[in-house]
Amino acid sequence: MAAVGEPKGAARKGVRTACGPDPHGDDGRRPIAWLHIVAPRGAVPTATSRCACGRDRSAIGKPRVLALIDDHTTHRDACPLRNPQEGRAAA
Repeated sequence: MAAVGEPKGAARKGVRTACGPDPHGDDGRRPIAWLHIVAPRGAVPTATSRCACGRDRSAIGKPRVLALIDDHTTHRDACPLRNPQEGRAAA
């Protein structure tokens, strides 16, 4: 019989339990834009670009997928959620 307070079962074997602090921590960052690309060998590639600001675009075929990748990258720099305009002086 185990002594009082002694770890039991998996805990005795060194398995982490869910009760401890998160070892990765939370730095407060959250994803707001996603680029999902599917390009199986020998098939037509597809891509979807979504953003928390409401942007939702998709592309089918290599030329359009490549264009969507560029467009997604451009949107990251212009997205109002990543680059708030509030408080900036008007140009």
